[in-house]
Amino acid sequence: MKLLPRIQVEGGAEWLARTATQCLIDEARLSPKPGLVDSRGNGAHRDLSLALMERSAHSLTPTFQALAQQSWQRPADIALRQTIGRLGREGEQSMMEATQGVNTHRGAIWALGLLVSAVAMLGGDAKAQAIVSTAAALAKLPDDAAPKVFSKGLRATRRYRVPGAREEAQQGFPHVVQRALPQLRLSRLNGSDEPHARLDALMAIMTSLPDTCVLSRAGMEGLEVMQDGARAVLHAGGTALPAGQRALAVLDRQMLALNASPGGAADLLAATLFLDRVETPYSKH
Repeated sequence: MKLLPRIQVEGGAEWLARTATQCLIDEARLSPKPGLVDSRGNGAHRDLSLALMERSAHSLTPTFQALAQQSWQRPADIALRQTIGRLGREGEQSMMEATQGVNTHRGAIWALGLLVSAVAMLGGDAKAQAIVSTAAALAKLPDDAAPKVFSKGLRATRRYRVPGAREEAQQGFPHVVQRALPQLRLSRLNGSDEPHARLDALMAIMTSLPDTCVLSRAGMEGLEVMQDGARAVLHAGGTALPAGQRALAVLDRQMLALNASPGGAADLLAATLFLDRVETPYSKH
């Protein structure tokens, strides 16, 4: 990314915040996503809508900007970890106020917040691998002020003995850099338009992610349906081809029947879109 190092911190932080917000909006609007809120409707959710997701995303712009400002060219240490933890919790409060108490983007605040901070720590000029490695170093540090509560996602990780959002970050976002980002760019190279390339990236995440949102709603059966269905879409050539579209429609029906929504995968798709934009800020996505 060649834009940010030559700009003052404020300008860089503002760009990162706008970009993170837009990636949340792009993820929400992307259609058709199995079980998730999209431009067609509410998916498996009764309390969510596209308008609510977009309002939530906009409410987080000041949080992303504050994270970037506080992290600019700072090392990964306990003081910074506690600062971003505090800012993240304040952002969650702003989100809840904007949505009247509906959890729209808690997981995305964690993932995107870490990545925004990591880009800023690197002075705005970095490739995806350096960014996720920096984010991982930050995620591994303790935050003593974090509330000791068990979220639905954390309960699912304990019950099913699977890694969750915390471990994904601490491992350097492997589902983003090893699966989604390569698939996004491969699909573009193969001639897919942007929406289909993004849907393929989502499928790549869903093939192996132990999505705690799905586990919380539909247990291991739901997770297996999600992973097998996503593999079927990609094996059929992806969402740009008729066979892939049919497989995606089957997966969508299955997820709705199970009342399952891959919210963890959606958060990581937004993270994928963010890293893609940071690496290539001048391309038209």
